[in-house]
Amino acid sequence: MSSSVSEPLDIIKQNLDEQIYVKLRGSREMIGKLHAYDSHCNMVLGEAIETIFSLQADNATLDSREEKHELVFVRGDSVILVTDAANV
Repeated sequence: MSSSVSEPLDIIKQNLDEQIYVKLRGSREMIGKLHAYDSHCNMVLGEAIETIFSLQADNATLDSREEKHELVFVRGDSVILVTDAANV
């Protein structure tokens, strides 16, 4: 990965065809291979694992479940954070 970053999207560009971690709204996160993206942070991830977190009725227990996706489109307005999966 090159270290020349002049714009925020350059970080995403450097991780094209690499595993990335994406934190999403709605208590979700994904790890997958970045196949494509655009200026709105819409992304296409392959071989993705989505983790969905939920708080139980007692407000003390946090549950999580995982879903696997062969190919998934992530809408940019739901993206909170993107980083190299090795950083997680």
